[in-house]
Amino acid sequence: MAVHDLVGESERLGQALVPIAEGRAHRRVNRELLGAIASAGLLERLFADHGVSATDLCRIRQGLARVCTEAETAFAVQGLGGIPIHLSENENIKARWMPAIRSGEAVAAFALTEPGAGSDAANLMMSAEADGDGYRLSGEKTYISNAPDADVATVFARTTENAGHRGITAFVVPTSLDGITGESIEMISLHALGRWMFDGVYVPADHVLGEVDHGFTVAMQTLDLFRPSVGAFALGMAEAALQIAVEHAASREAFGTPISEFQGVSHQLADVRVAIAAAEHLIYSAAETYDSGDRQSLTGKSAMAKLHATETAQKAVDVAIQVLGARGLEADSTLAHLYREVRAPRIYEGTSEIQRNIIAREMFRGRL
Repeated sequence: MAVHDLVGESERLGQALVPIAEGRAHRRVNRELLGAIASAGLLERLFADHGVSATDLCRIRQGLARVCTEAETAFAVQGLGGIPIHLSENENIKARWMPAIRSGEAVAAFALTEPGAGSDAANLMMSAEADGDGYRLSGEKTYISNAPDADVATVFARTTENAGHRGITAFVVPTSLDGITGESIEMISLHALGRWMFDGVYVPADHVLGEVDHGFTVAMQTLDLFRPSVGAFALGMAEAALQIAVEHAASREAFGTPISEFQGVSHQLADVRVAIAAAEHLIYSAAETYDSGDRQSLTGKSAMAKLHATETAQKAVDVAIQVLGARGLEADSTLAHLYREVRAPRIYEGTSEIQRNIIAREMFRGRL
């Protein structure tokens, strides 16, 4: 399937998933929805045996986001939780978990953020103390997608004190282990999001992903893959908002003429259209860079893609609501839904400010 066809195919699948997404257990994992996403072949495409394609990931997220943000998010966070395992060389762990993650039977999570370690991820405090042939994990993870319902999580904990990012290790942790408690967190959007508390949770040494003290590399490899796709999620929402606004402006009359004839309306929409086109270019340039194996320029391109696309989506939704006026603010309208959804991507997986820091750092290193 051509990559452009994959956007349209994902959009079509997203439309079919809307009835499963709506009216279900908000703020908790919708297992029926995840199973339907798997049955549609989307998780199989993401966790392909021949390798992960950032371009495919972006196309799927863009298409789903145009019509069903619930399905998009369920797909994306399952990917975020599963990719560290999928890319691991720990064959026993892969054999144990990947079939169930691919099928949607096991819900996965990526547990990096802590109460005192968000943007400064290298400052995390969860401890992993050696205990026989394993480790005891103690601490808290918060704002974790799919928590507290996930069945397995990639958990990042400190194995060496005062070592910054060099003292962090990645563990695969079944959430049924003794000592793990969790709760849901209510946000303005209806995502499944929560926190976990770890009280001396024993994890065998063979559950380590990668090397001890090198877990930060696992985290950054995952985030480098997913940052452009966060932009693709935002791109799909921006396209949906612009379409609504254009259709309204073409049909809505004021003072005897369609409001699309007023430059105050049409020029705002034109600016959004240009910004969307630029975002699409940045997103797929970063995705193609990942797929080519070029890691030297990937970080800066991923940062530009995420920054511009998420900021553009916020603007697109805001402009669309302004064009529709009060109709855009009706609680059950698509634009009101997008307004709640569009704010978070400017924060998670690296805030806009962090992306600007990355871009500036790369720029002053001469890698324009």
